[in-house]
Amino acid sequence: MNLVIRPMEDLFFSDEAFIKKERDKARKLRSSQWWKRKRSTGICHYCEKQFLPGELTMDHIIPLSRGGKSVKYNLVPCCKECNTNKQQLLPIEWAEYMSRLKE
Repeated sequence: MNLVIRPMEDLFFSDEAFIKKERDKARKLRSSQWWKRKRSTGICHYCEKQFLPGELTMDHIIPLSRGGKSVKYNLVPCCKECNTNKQQLLPIEWAEYMSRLKE
């Protein structure tokens, strides 16, 4: 079995047309009843703290730059701080980051 090691840049999805299309989909979903109900809980998906619904942002669990899509199962409400800190991390990378913070 041959194992191929790729540079970190290859892990990022660079098709700008794809990213633009997915961002447009996310904008449309932001005005949907589904998103309003999801956000109305006021709970950040990552830190699980309570916020006013208007303070929560939409985050792609798998970032667009890493091949994620703007579909309901990939979108979660999160606080601005978590969204900023998560950046383009995948769920496993975010979990590792959070565990290091707790140490």
